[in-house]
Amino acid sequence: MPSVSIFNFDILVIGGGHAGCEAACAAANMGAKTCLVTMDMNKIAQMSCNPAVGGIAKGQIVREIDALGGQMGLVTDAATIQFRMLNRSKGPAMWSPRAQCDREKFIWQWRSCLDATDNLDIWQDQVCELLVEGGKVMGVRTIWGAELRAKAVVITAGTFLNGLMHVGRKQVEGGRIAEPAVKGLTESITRHGITMARMKTGTPVRIDRRSVHFEYCERQDGDEAIYGFSYLNATHRSDKGLRQLPCWILQTNEECHEELKKGLPDSPLFNGQIQSIGPRYCPSVETKLVTFPDKDHHPLFLEPEGEDTNEMYLNGFSSSMPMDVQINALKKIPALKDLKIYRPGYAIEYDFFDPTQLKHSLESKIIEGLFFAGQVNGTTGYEEAAGQGLVAGVNAANYCAGREPFVMGRDESYIGVLIDDLVTKGVDEPYRMFTSRAEYRNLLRQADADGRLTERAYEMGLARRDRYEWWLEKKERIEDIITFCKNFAVKPQMVNGCLETLGTSPLSAGCKLIEILGRPQVSLDDMATVFPELKEKMYGYGQEEARKKEIAEAAEIRIKYSGYIERERMVAEKMHRLEYIRIKGKFDYMSMTGLSIEARQKLEKIQPETLAQASRIPGVSPSDIDVLLVLSKR
Repeated sequence: MPSVSIFNFDILVIGGGHAGCEAACAAANMGAKTCLVTMDMNKIAQMSCNPAVGGIAKGQIVREIDALGGQMGLVTDAATIQFRMLNRSKGPAMWSPRAQCDREKFIWQWRSCLDATDNLDIWQDQVCELLVEGGKVMGVRTIWGAELRAKAVVITAGTFLNGLMHVGRKQVEGGRIAEPAVKGLTESITRHGITMARMKTGTPVRIDRRSVHFEYCERQDGDEAIYGFSYLNATHRSDKGLRQLPCWILQTNEECHEELKKGLPDSPLFNGQIQSIGPRYCPSVETKLVTFPDKDHHPLFLEPEGEDTNEMYLNGFSSSMPMDVQINALKKIPALKDLKIYRPGYAIEYDFFDPTQLKHSLESKIIEGLFFAGQVNGTTGYEEAAGQGLVAGVNAANYCAGREPFVMGRDESYIGVLIDDLVTKGVDEPYRMFTSRAEYRNLLRQADADGRLTERAYEMGLARRDRYEWWLEKKERIEDIITFCKNFAVKPQMVNGCLETLGTSPLSAGCKLIEILGRPQVSLDDMATVFPELKEKMYGYGQEEARKKEIAEAAEIRIKYSGYIERERMVAEKMHRLEYIRIKGKFDYMSMTGLSIEARQKLEKIQPETLAQASRIPGVSPSDIDVLLVLSKR
C-alpha cells in the first residue's frame, strides 16, 4: 500500500488561472487557511489566449473586482503596455477600459501577489479525485499521492478537464499547448450526480514580429491619458512604468480565403471531429468564411505579447485548420508574406458543469462545501473567470466561518448579472459578458464600481482600510462638488460669453449652475474657467492631480445623467420587491396546473430562491409569475 501524505486546510482552490488566483487571495484575505493547487507555479494566471484585460463590459468587471478588494486591476496596471478607454464617444454607461499586457510580467505580478498573501500556501501538483463523504466535500487526492483535506473546495480547472486539442485532423490531449489534460477529476465529480457537458474554444497563431512587414499595416496606438484599472492607482496618467507599444491593423483578402477554403475538409469544426459548441462572439476564421461567404476580407489585429519579446498575437484569426493551411493562407496577406510563426492556432474541447446546479454563492446544490468558478461553469474570458473566482473564494470563506453567503444583485454589479445569468438561465454556448446583458447599465458604470461595492467589501473584511478610506474621501469630494453646483447662483452676464463660445444658447434669466451643466456642450472644466469658486472645489485641495480629475469626472457624470440614473434606480427598487418573496421549497411545481408545462419543468429543475429569480428563467412567462405571486400570498 503506497503511503499517503495528508495536509489540512480550510479551503482548497484547484487551478491557478484567473479564477483560481482571485479565489485563493479572497479566501486567504478573509482569514481562511487556504491552499492553491496548480500544475505549474511558473504559469500562474497564464493568459492562454489574448494578452489583454478588459474590453466591452469586461473592463467593468475588472473595476468591480478591484472595488471589492481583488487583485486583477492592480496586476493589470503593473503589466500594461497599451491602454484604451473604449466607447468614449458614447455615454459613460458604455465606457469600457482595456489594457494590452506583457504576458510574462502579468504572470510574475500575480505570483508576487500570491507569495505576499498571508494564510495562503501553494502546492504544485495535479488533482485527480474529489473526496466526498455524506454529501459533503472533504478534500482532494493528487496524482503524486497527496491527500489534501479541507472544509471547502473551489474548482477552477479552466480548459484542463479531459482537454483535447485539435490542429486539422491531428488531436493531442492537453489543457493548453504543451500542458497535460486533467484526467479523472470530472468523473469523480459526476459520480455524485453533478452533470457535465463539453465546450470548445480556440486561439490563433503566434507570429514572430521580425517577419512582419509593418508598412502594410495600420498603426493603432493607445490613449495618451492612461486611466488604469485599480482605484488605488492614480488615473489619467501617461507615465506608466512599462514601455507603451502599438497594435497593428491588417485584414484578410480573397487569396487568403481561397487557401483557407482548401482546408475546410480537414477542419475539425466542419468534418465532424469537434461536436461541442464554441463561442458565438469570437468565431474561428473558418467559421467566418462559412457564415459570411460574401465578405472578401475580415479585420485582423496584430498585438504585442510583451515589451521584451518578438512574439505577437494575431487577434481575429482563431483557427484549428491544418498547420500548413494556416501558414499558406496568412502568407497571402502582404504584411505577412514572409511569415514566421512560433506555433499554429488550435481548438480545444473540455468539460464543464451545468451552472444551474449552483446556488448564487457558486456553491453546488448537490455537494455541500463544493464551489465552482470560471470556464468550468461554461463562461469564456479572463475577466468573467476572475469575477466568479473572487465570489467563490469569499463564499468558501463565509461557508467555513458559518457566515451568510455574499451575493450581489443585478443592479449592484456586472458580476452579479453574470452569476445570476449562469445559475438561472444556464448556458448552451460559452458565456461572454456584454453591456446589453445588464438591464441597469446606468447604475453599473465602470467609474462607479467603488461607490457600489467598496463599503460592502470592507464591512465583510475583504477590502483593505486604505481602499475604504480612499473611497470615503472620494465620496465626500463628489458630494461637495454636486452640492456646490446645486446652490451656486449664476447670472446671464457672468456666463453668456462662455456659453456662446461653446455653441449653446445664452441665458435669459438667472439659474443654478447645475442647470447649465445639464447641457451636453458644457463641462465642469468649462465652468471652472469662469468661476474660480468652482475651480477651488474641484482642484484646490491636497491630492494627486489624477485623483482630482477622477473625482471631478465622477461628479460630472452624476450631474449630467442624474435623470437616467434615478429612473433606473426606481425600476431596480421595484424589482427588489420580488427579491424579498422567497419561494424555494414552497411549491410542488410539477403538480401546479396553472403553470405552463415549460415553466413547471424549468422551475422544478432550477428551484429558484425568489420570485425575482423565477421571473428571469427562460420559459417562465409573466402570467406564470402572477400565479406564483397569488399562491405565495396565500
